[in-house]
Amino acid sequence: MIFAAGLAMLVGGAELLVRGASRLAVLLRVSSLIVGLTIVAFGTSFPELAVSVQSALSGKADIALGNVVGSNIFNVLFILGISAIISPLAVSLQLVRFDVPIMIGASALTFIMALDGAIGRIDGLILFSLIVVYTVWLFFKESAAVGDHDSNERIEPSGKGVLTSVLHQSALIIVGLIMLVVGSRWLVTGAVAFARILGVSELLIGLTVVAAGTSLPEAATSIVAAIRHERDIAVGNIVGSNIFNIFSVLGLSSALAAGGIAVNETALHFDIPVMIAVAFACLPVFFTGSRIARWEGFLFFGYYVAYTVYLVLSAKHGIMLGRFNYVMAVFVIPITVITLIVSVVGSVRAGRCSQEKLL
Repeated sequence: MIFAAGLAMLVGGAELLVRGASRLAVLLRVSSLIVGLTIVAFGTSFPELAVSVQSALSGKADIALGNVVGSNIFNVLFILGISAIISPLAVSLQLVRFDVPIMIGASALTFIMALDGAIGRIDGLILFSLIVVYTVWLFFKESAAVGDHDSNERIEPSGKGVLTSVLHQSALIIVGLIMLVVGSRWLVTGAVAFARILGVSELLIGLTVVAAGTSLPEAATSIVAAIRHERDIAVGNIVGSNIFNIFSVLGLSSALAAGGIAVNETALHFDIPVMIAVAFACLPVFFTGSRIARWEGFLFFGYYVAYTVYLVLSAKHGIMLGRFNYVMAVFVIPITVITLIVSVVGSVRAGRCSQEKLL
């Protein structure tokens, strides 16, 4: 019961936070992609931040780490997959050239930092400093782009109207943050009790139940954005959230926890590599025609189901795990790799043919 109440508080708090932050972004006059990568992505990732920080301070390192890793996997495979199934998603060239490589680099950096068995406080400070650099760079680039447009096109509201709006949206943000803090405490308490009742590890609960629960704001935002054809927000929200989860959530949690966050062998040798592989998978999928087709959405969604099945089978140590691994290694993964290679080659050839016609 406390788990469900905590989850409801998290989702409600995130909704207020995102609503207030998004409307403030309108006053700042930034693009929908930048809003998706920063304001929306960071706002919807606040449940992960609240839960992981609370878990780290409570000595629940497995939940803190599992929440971040599981959320990043859930964001790409499940949320991006469902969003693309609903409506094929156009992908900005900036995402392919800059933001996705940053997401890949952040995932790889997590693995490197975890090799010694823990992500220490110094590691956490380094990660958190990178989110500051990333955010400043995005807004600096956006400011330069806005400066190139005709300033006469801007419609400036009255000073009184701006002040009233800022106060109103700030109140929503404060209430949302309070709900997130309270909800995160309830969710962590409920998750630990849930793990004990089921007899499974806290890492598994963090990778599945907690990760999916804290990613509900991202899911709701991206799915609604896909339905409304706000595709920059739908895709930017996922990529930005994954970057924020590693740099800010994991960074801040590691910096605040005494001794940092311990990384167990299972997370180091399986879950974090899966997170890296999922990040890498975005490059060929995003590259094929600069859009995510429906079949690629089904591919992502199918892999999330397979990942969840593997976690459950692994926890139960059943004989079916060996058969499942065999099917994935011999059939599913090779077929997926071949399909992506063919798609990329076809996309490159189509691009060359269109260039030749123009010449």
